[in-house]
Amino acid sequence: MTIQKDRVVSIDYELKDATGVLIDRSEGEPLSYLHGNDNLIPGLERQLEGKKAGDKLNCVIAPTDGYGERDTELVFEVSKSNFAEPEKIEPGMQFQAQQEDGVHIVTVVSVEGENVKVDANHPLAGKDLHFNVTVKDVREASEEELSHGHVHGGGHGCGDDCECDCEGDDCGDECGCSGCH
Repeated sequence: MTIQKDRVVSIDYELKDATGVLIDRSEGEPLSYLHGNDNLIPGLERQLEGKKAGDKLNCVIAPTDGYGERDTELVFEVSKSNFAEPEKIEPGMQFQAQQEDGVHIVTVVSVEGENVKVDANHPLAGKDLHFNVTVKDVREASEEELSHGHVHGGGHGCGDDCECDCEGDDCGDECGCSGCH
């Protein structure tokens, strides 16, 4: 069975930067996702299209097909008073910020007096992403997975003790499965 839209795909992967430094990898069990439903970066999904279980892939995904180019307007200053514990703010810390288009990770760049410079670009924005991928499995998605837009069962973020059955309702992220739509 080949990878195409609305099929559940399980992959083992390693992600490195241009210098060969390991950024991320699947550990323990493969990553499972619903293909063609914005569960992976677009460039990697395109590279996987048409592959089947057992296929291996080495590819480089450009920023435009990954996490986008860096946007200098997303680096700005905010007041320390905007943070719950302003006295503990240090460069390198990351926070979740709720914005109109969803939750974003914001990284503290510097702290100068009462001002905190933050970067709201994705940490991998502007970087070429070097993937080494092995396709482990490809299967048809269930009706529930299709209606929710993500994989249920193993590989969708829940551990073995997950009690979320979703049942078509919003699971509220209680089990870490990214929520049902």
